[in-house]
Order: sequence, then C-alpha cells, then structure tokens
Amino acid sequence: MIIVDPVFYAVAIPAVLLSGISKGGFGSALGGIGVPLMALAISPLQAAAILLPVLCFMDLVGLRVYYKKWDSANLRIMLPGALLGIALGTVTFGMLSENAVRILIGTIAVAFTLNTWFGFGARQSPAGRSLAKGTFWSAVSGLTSFLAHAGGPPAMVYMLPQRLDKTTYVATISLFFTAVNAVKLVPYAWLGQLSLANLSTSLMLAPLVPLGVWLGLWLQNRINLTWFYRIAQTCLLATGLQLVYQGLGMIV
Repeated sequence: MIIVDPVFYAVAIPAVLLSGISKGGFGSALGGIGVPLMALAISPLQAAAILLPVLCFMDLVGLRVYYKKWDSANLRIMLPGALLGIALGTVTFGMLSENAVRILIGTIAVAFTLNTWFGFGARQSPAGRSLAKGTFWSAVSGLTSFLAHAGGPPAMVYMLPQRLDKTTYVATISLFFTAVNAVKLVPYAWLGQLSLANLSTSLMLAPLVPLGVWLGLWLQNRINLTWFYRIAQTCLLATGLQLVYQGLGMIV
C-alpha cells in the first residue's frame, strides 16, 4: 500500500525539494540528505527504494539545463569506478541490518560535514585529474549511492579539489549521477526494491521534482552560497547524528 503516514511526508517533502535544489544548482552537495531525512520515519532501505525513481526523474529534468557542458575526461575516469561500487553494493545487499545502515548513513553525513568545515586534507592549489583517485572515490560513491543515494560526498572529495568552473562542475556531477541512478534501477528491481507500494509513493512525490530543480537554478545566482552551505551542512550534521543515535539506541 502507498504510505499515508503524515510524519513520512513531513520529512519526505523537504527531502525531495532539497535534493531537487541540489540537482538544479549545487552539484549534488545536498543529494545525500534525502535518505537520512526519510529514514527518520521509515526504514532506510525503503527510503532509498522510494527515492530512486524520483531521483531518476530529477536527473532528466536537471540534465537539460547542463547538456554538453560536462567534463568528458573526468567522466571517463569516474563512471567505471562507480560501476564497481554499485556491483559491490548489489552483492552485499542485505548483509547489514537496518540499524547498521542507519549508522553507516549517519556516519557518512557527519564525516562529510566535519570534513567540509575543518578541511582535513585540504590543499591550496587545484588538483589535476587522477585515474587512481578518481576510480577509488567513484567506487565509494557508487557504493554509498547504492545503499543510500549518498554518493555526493565521495564524488565531491575527488571533484572539488580540481576547482573546475562552476557550470562545468555541476554539469559533470549531474551527468555522473544520471548514469549512476539509471544503472541502479536494474539491481534495485532485481532485489525487489521497486515494489508497487514504493513506486506509488514515488509517484506521489514526483510533482515536487520540477519545483525543487527550479528553486536550485533560481537560488544559484541569488543567495550567498557560503550561508546556504552552512545552513544545509548544519541540517545534514543534525540528521546524521540523529540517525546514528537511532541506530545505536535500537541495537542497545
């Protein structure tokens, strides 16, 4: 049955809008917030299953804006690595309990936020492309994307030090996750995640996608990005801590 719990929609609606804003103008910087938010109300595995078709629709809407503005050389490095990560996620699916997944997702959110704030490993000069680093971080991105659609942070670890033009960066990240999410549909269907109930709930949330992407495009040139990221990262940190607390509390 389709989810009717108002608590779920209280977290799912902002989750989809924030994901759309991220896709539309901020290079998936907030893409990892969707499942953590929704996992406050439902199983993280079900949250990921509901969100995937919504993200695929979001990819198609966002891709039109950045068509052919991406860095093809980076994509040739990143996409094979992402496929490895997705394959790893597929063969290990179900090995972790829901509480373990909550803790993993929460830890990713907390670690990414702290790394962004304190700049562990930050460098002063722009980095070049790297086959080894690109493959590794893209594989991590593929795995975390498969588990929780939280592939943005690992991809950003590789992409941000290159200091690409903003449009090129956002377009590259957008095409990368368009491909990643499309590939994920196959194992998700094979694993039974795309049930009629989950797809029906995805359909209920789909009308929010164009609004979220449009808001991202509108905000990109109209707000102070420093404060936008600070607020978003604080929310991501709080959500991550709550998920870790939930996971540990249920285990104990």
